Parts: sequence; C-alpha cells; structure tokens
Amino acid sequence: MLRSAKDLRDLRKSINQKIDYNQPRITVCGGTGCRAYSCEKVIAAFKDNLAQLGLTDKIRLLVSGCHGFCELGPLVVIGPQGIFYNRITPEDTKEIIEETIQKGNIIDRLLYKDPATGNKIVYEKDIPFYKGQKRIVLKNNGHIDPTSIEDYIAFNGFASLSKCLFELSPEDIIKEVIDSCLRGRGGGGFPTGLKWKFTSESKADQKYVVCNADEGDPGAYMDRSIMEGNPFAVIEGMTIAARAIGSSKGYVYIRAEYPLAVHHLNLALKSTREHNLLGEDILGSGFSFDIAISKGSGAFVCGEETALIMSIEGREGTPKPKPPFPAQKGLWGKPTLINNVETYANIPIIMDRGATWFTSFGTEGSKGTKVFSLVGKINNTGLVEVPMGTTLRQIIFDIGGGIPNNKKFKAVQTGGPSGGCLPEQLLDLTIDFDKLTEVGSMMGSGGMIVMDENTCMVDVARYFLTFLQDESCGKCVPCREGITQMLSIVTRFTKGQGTMEDLQLLRELAPNIKSSALCALGQTSANPVLATLRYFEHEYLAHIQDKRCPAKVCKALIKYGIDPEKCIGCTKCARQCPEGAISGEKKAVHTINESKCIRCGICFQSCPKHAVWVE
Repeated sequence: MLRSAKDLRDLRKSINQKIDYNQPRITVCGGTGCRAYSCEKVIAAFKDNLAQLGLTDKIRLLVSGCHGFCELGPLVVIGPQGIFYNRITPEDTKEIIEETIQKGNIIDRLLYKDPATGNKIVYEKDIPFYKGQKRIVLKNNGHIDPTSIEDYIAFNGFASLSKCLFELSPEDIIKEVIDSCLRGRGGGGFPTGLKWKFTSESKADQKYVVCNADEGDPGAYMDRSIMEGNPFAVIEGMTIAARAIGSSKGYVYIRAEYPLAVHHLNLALKSTREHNLLGEDILGSGFSFDIAISKGSGAFVCGEETALIMSIEGREGTPKPKPPFPAQKGLWGKPTLINNVETYANIPIIMDRGATWFTSFGTEGSKGTKVFSLVGKINNTGLVEVPMGTTLRQIIFDIGGGIPNNKKFKAVQTGGPSGGCLPEQLLDLTIDFDKLTEVGSMMGSGGMIVMDENTCMVDVARYFLTFLQDESCGKCVPCREGITQMLSIVTRFTKGQGTMEDLQLLRELAPNIKSSALCALGQTSANPVLATLRYFEHEYLAHIQDKRCPAKVCKALIKYGIDPEKCIGCTKCARQCPEGAISGEKKAVHTINESKCIRCGICFQSCPKHAVWVE
C-alpha cells in the first residue's frame, strides 16, 4: 500500500536495486499473434529446460506483450544483448539456453533473414522492421511483463500520475495536453486537450472518464496490443485525465473478443488498486478514482461515442444526434470524457517528457507518433509505430518489406472500412490526419491494409460495403437504405450486370449519404466507393463497359483454361477440383468443363507448371 509520492519513489528504487539489468534474460513475445503460433508451448519448454538445468534463478524468463513483428512468431529476444530469434519451436529452447546464453554462440538458423539482402541479422535493433520505427507508445512492449506492476513501476510507471497529483493543478495538466497538440488516435483526430477542457468546464456532481477500446476495423489490432502489452499505461493515462476534469469513475469499454486484453486489464486494475494507485485517496493525495470494465459484444457501431455510451448504460448500442456532445451530456446524462486506448497511453509520456518534447515529432498539424497495424499483401505483417509525417512508401517498403512474391503494389487502405484506398502515385504522401483527409481517406484508428496487383478495387469496395451494411445499426435511413443501395449497385458491377446509369447513380448517392447519415459509420460509409472511383475509375469502366475484371478476381467475369503446351498431365488440378470440372488421363493434356467450373481458382494455384490460365 503506497501512501505518498515518496512511497512510490522508494518502491521504484527498491525494485530497481533488485533488478540486475545485466542478468541473462529470455523474453518471449506473449501477444495474441505469437500465441496463435503456439508461443505458450515455447514458454513451457523454456521453463522446463531452465528447471532441468538448474538455471531458473539465474536466467529471467520474461513473457512480454506484442513485439510487433507478428509475421515471424513466436519471437524470442535474448538479453541483455538483444539477440533476435524468430519462429522458435519448443525443440529450440534447450539449444538457445545452452549455446547462446551459456556459451555466447549465435544459432544461425534461428536468426532473421532480410528478404531484401539475404543477410542474417543478429540484433533486434538492426532489423529494418524495427530500425525505421520510433517507438514511444509501444516502447515498453517487449520489455515488461504486462501482468507485473513492479515491472511498470521500474520503468518510471506512475511517475507522471504522481506528478499530476502533487505538482500540477488540473488546469496545468490540461494546458500541457493542449500544448502537446495531441489529437485523438481513435480516428476523428479531435484535439485531446480541448476535449479535456470542455469536459472540465461542464458542471455536474459526477463526471466520467471512458476509454474507447472497441477496436473493430478489419485488420486493426493496435489498441488490443497496447492493452495486452502495457495495460498500466492506459490506466495511468485515464487516472491523469480524471484528475484533470474532476472525475471519480471511469470505464474501459472493450469488446469481449479480446480475452487476453481483458485478462491483463483485470490483473492490472487489481494490482493498481492494491498499490493505492487507483481507488480511494490515491497516494494519500485526497483524490479518488476507480475504473470498471464494460465488455461489448463486438458491434462496430459501438465505437461511435454515443452508441458506446448507450451500450455501457445497458441499452442497445445505437448512436444519437450531436449536440449535446458527451463532454456536456454523456454517460447517464453526465459530462463524459471519451478517448481511445492509444490516446490515453500517450498521456503519461507527455506528462513525463513534456509537451515541447512531444511536439518535436510529427508534422505541423499532427504531432507525436502513430501506431499502425500493417496487414494484407505485405512481407512484414505487424505492428509499427512511426512519427507523423512518415511516408506510405517508408512504412510499406522500408519497414514492411514490400510486396510478397515480387508482385506490384496497387493500393493501401487506411482508416478501416470507412477510409479509402490510396494508389501507387500517393506512396510518397506524408501521413498525418489532414493529408489523409485531403486525398480522400482518413487516419482512422490506424489500420493499414496493403493490396497487390491481383486485387480488384471494385471488389474491395463491395467487401467494405458488405461489412458496413452488416454493422449498420439501421437507425437512420441514409445509412440503412443508402449502404444497401450502394452495395447492390457495386455487386452488379462485379457480376457484369452494371450500367453507366448505375455508375452515375452511385456518384450521386455516395455524397448524399455522407452528408445526411446520423453518425460517423454512415457518414464515412461512402469513402470506399468514392476513393476507389477517384483513383481506379478505369476498373469500374472495365467491369461495366467491357464486362471484364482487370485483376481477374470477379468470378462472373473470368474463366479458366489449360494451356496444352504446358500441361504435363500430372492430374493434380483434377484431383483438387471440388466440382470435378477437370478431366484428362495421366500424362495427357487436361481440360476444364466451363459449365461445371465454379471459378474457385484452386487449379490455378495448384498447377506446378503454370499451365492453368485465367482471363
């Protein structure tokens, strides 16, 4: 139980005195991505081998949050040198202990191999994926045990909270956040300090602080990884916010599909309360604040502020018109401050390093860094944090390693289903909130889906409209009927049934929905259509006028055949065809019965001689 700022400082000093930072250390990434690659078996194997070798007390085994390089899991980093091993199996663990830790030998086969140069790289800091990043929010991921408050405190955790409780007034805190120019990382990009100021100025007997952890964009997992890897930073940021606006109660609204994040958050809340860093009379300051978890059922629309509030209140999560804004009338009619996970995670850093330091990163209108989840047709799938102003090319090619199989880059979708697809000619665009909006996309929460030359942009628009139609709450007509109509039109294009009149109707429909829908889901639902029309109109015209899909994706507009000059009669395509549409004797040329073919592409993918063609 910590009763003062001095108690916290003394605890930090005591923890750091016990830690030998030169002690051999095995850090295993325990994020959801590496768990999918069975990192738990690797962790168990390390424990068993350390015990058998009598090294449990001499070598620290640390299970951390997500390291970001999800493509290569399970990841293991050997400290203090920072030796990076990837795709580790339980069978590798004993060798790592005996060879690398005990003898200092590098195990060549476990090293990362740079696909661009073919060179093996020993240290994590030298890998291009990490070298190109500036990790501020994610800096503790990979270095602390997310279930250990001692680890967080050792890394200066809760020092900012102590500073805000004993050295700064609420007005000072808000001024620092305003001066930092931090903009909301949840998508809207509204100035965080102003939102705090508005909420602080609202008069009420009760105010609330809410963390929007309802991350629902396809391919996005930034917030999940922060909560899994460093939940204390979010708790500290929320508590500082509560001190600034005068709140005693907070909620983390998190989707139930994030069980590891919920688990770590629960553990973090429990230990934070036990240390008197949350709850009544925090650190003896007289300030009280506590946080509860509210689990959502995964409705995308609940990421919208007013729908989220309705859901916490136990009602159907549907949006309401604004104003009044949550800062004036939010949860149970009381002033409510809502920020997302990454926004709160930035707060302790800003209060520690200062607004001037924070504004040294970024662009004129967007300061600091941004975490992106880099997914899709990209070599280095993972989580990256870069300063605002980094170009798309730097993220996709320098950090992301470019497009697999030497294929050509075609587009990148930023901002999730409500964002837009940006073409190759915008690869040198510097990314910030305003630049993305100017080119017809948006920052969103940080999802970044990369597409290669085999992606049909009309089909992409259909995919995102399908997602948005499923997730629309149906409360307002423009969203409910508008998205349905846009989806119907675009689907006709993919089937070769669209007309130029349909295209004109789509052009008129999209901006009208954008301007008349009730909430952000409906207002941005036209973005996938407008952005693809803006940059890939020729693909729409090919579908409509030529009845052709240039990317060879839309099934109704393509057909498969077999080149008799290349076919060796191996029968592989025939054996794998689910419809029995391929016939031919062994070592004889095969043929495809077009009437039976469902255009699944399995034959195309399986042919060892590339004899199957598609057009």
